[in-house]
Amino acid sequence: MRDSLLIQFSTFTLKVIYFGPQTRSLKFYYIRTLGNVMLLVKVPLRLSNGIVYLSFCFSGAFLIPYAIMLALAGLPLFFLECSLGQFASLGPVSVWRILPLFQGVGITMVLISVFVAIYYNVIIAYSLYYLFASFQSVLPWANCSSWADENCSRTPIVTGCNVSIGAGEMFMNISWVNTNNLTCLNGSEVFRPGQLPSEQYWDKVTLQRSSGMDETGVVVWYLALCLLLAWLIVGAALFKGIKSSGKVVYFTALFPYVVLLILLIRGATLEGASKGISYYIGAQSNFTKLREAEVWKDAATQIFYSLSVAWGGLVALSSYNKFNNNCYSDAIIVCLTNCLTSVFAGFAIFSILGHMAHISGKEVSQVVKSGFDLAFIAYPEALAQLPAGPFWSILFFFMLLTLGLDSQFASIETITTTFQDLFPKAMKRMRVPITLGCCLILFLLGLLCVTQAGIYWVHLIDHFCAGWGILIAAILEIAGIIWIYGGNRFIEDIEMMIGAKRWIFWLWWRACWFVITPILLSAILVWSLVKFHRPDYADIPYPDWGVALGWCMIIFCIIWIPIMAIIKIVQAEGNILQRIISCCRPASNWGPYLEKHRGERYRDMAEPAKETDHEIPTISGSTKPE
Repeated sequence: MRDSLLIQFSTFTLKVIYFGPQTRSLKFYYIRTLGNVMLLVKVPLRLSNGIVYLSFCFSGAFLIPYAIMLALAGLPLFFLECSLGQFASLGPVSVWRILPLFQGVGITMVLISVFVAIYYNVIIAYSLYYLFASFQSVLPWANCSSWADENCSRTPIVTGCNVSIGAGEMFMNISWVNTNNLTCLNGSEVFRPGQLPSEQYWDKVTLQRSSGMDETGVVVWYLALCLLLAWLIVGAALFKGIKSSGKVVYFTALFPYVVLLILLIRGATLEGASKGISYYIGAQSNFTKLREAEVWKDAATQIFYSLSVAWGGLVALSSYNKFNNNCYSDAIIVCLTNCLTSVFAGFAIFSILGHMAHISGKEVSQVVKSGFDLAFIAYPEALAQLPAGPFWSILFFFMLLTLGLDSQFASIETITTTFQDLFPKAMKRMRVPITLGCCLILFLLGLLCVTQAGIYWVHLIDHFCAGWGILIAAILEIAGIIWIYGGNRFIEDIEMMIGAKRWIFWLWWRACWFVITPILLSAILVWSLVKFHRPDYADIPYPDWGVALGWCMIIFCIIWIPIMAIIKIVQAEGNILQRIISCCRPASNWGPYLEKHRGERYRDMAEPAKETDHEIPTISGSTKPE
């Protein structure tokens, strides 16, 4: 196998992994940017997660529960997963040597990552399409063109009014009024809201959206090509990596920050920007909303999703760390940087949305949308109204593209790391065809998401697989490691990597791991199930078979938890109680991978079966242990 470089990066960190001949990737070289912190993983569950959701949810009131949930749920889980992967140098499935009974949790994480990787690249394809469409002198969604219907308008549409007929007044339809060349009496007009050009462009041109999930329609050929291009980029990066100069790497890592800064400066100079920023920071916030459970649930869910815990990616990428890497400081810096970046992005977005509200004569709350609607309707609409709109549009969608690709690289690495752990010899000989084959299969599966009903499938997978599945996985993960394997025992494992700490250092982590975080996540899960409602998109409800399919997808992901538990119990020896107890103990080969890191606590650890498949090469390709 040829030597190659795999570059994993986020908006604020970067790592370069060396692949020597006939080895698993194990030698690291770090290019540290914006905080000198090694990338663990930056896998936003949704492309719009870090920018879009936070942008429409944040307010002065929302920041309070958001910060509290970061401390109580996000950071404890992030630190736990980073420590787990780094300690054993194993991926999300094999790492459950720590607790064989729960190995199905790792499989659930990987399966959820597979489902998300399918639709995530579809969102990247949307970004690519809008990026290409921006290379025009006038943005195609700037005006109501031939693709628009009579509802396309930036202002409310008059449906009828009072007119003078003879000696009296009569309310008439506007089409009749126009046909008869009459004039509406002042103040008598009745309006209905129009659809923005960007909204109709999104539905009628980009998606060619059908009337519902039942009407699959045809594959939208240009979205299919964009999807293919997205997978070609991912496959090329994972196949050969980037061997060019560090300037390219620095550009890719820093580019989103540069774009956000440019957009913020440009937005701050626009008329009405202060109106948007005032809305964003919560100058008009109603702090009585803190009494509502829904606000706290939204804050906890956002933190949980934005930090990408329980997806397997953190475990997979941290498994490549040096054993004595300070995963504690990494977790603190990465979590804070992630969240501060989202806050910073909000200022850039709302300054321009404030300008859009100003020129349209609306309140900011009337122009702000959520989810994909902000990324592909509201913000493109705002960009179309700026001078040199195509330039700003190119910058924005290229930023979304780089953010999305960074995350997708990490998702695919999660999948390939699992294959590496389970089939080291096969991956050693066939890493390239396996990786490219994985990309090809996921591309073919994703074609359903670029049909005319594709957006409904994207939302369906997102609603089910990216919701309850990761909540269940996270609850079982923390319960298994802390309550069954032993929280104090796990802390001793961490201290083998980062050094012994005083008891007061662990006081907060013990409180979160043992009590606060599992109870909080369980409450979120129960609350979301109680409040379950039939998913819909654009006010179009999903059919019964679509909802049933969504439940089947999530069941398929989590069913492996009891299946693997049963398999492990059957394979164990003794009576049923002895078998269960045996499966609740670490496997004989659980512990630090290299013998020099095992110390007295793991001196009797069984040797891994394939030591040569996990040698740690230097940059020259030798196998000197690290």
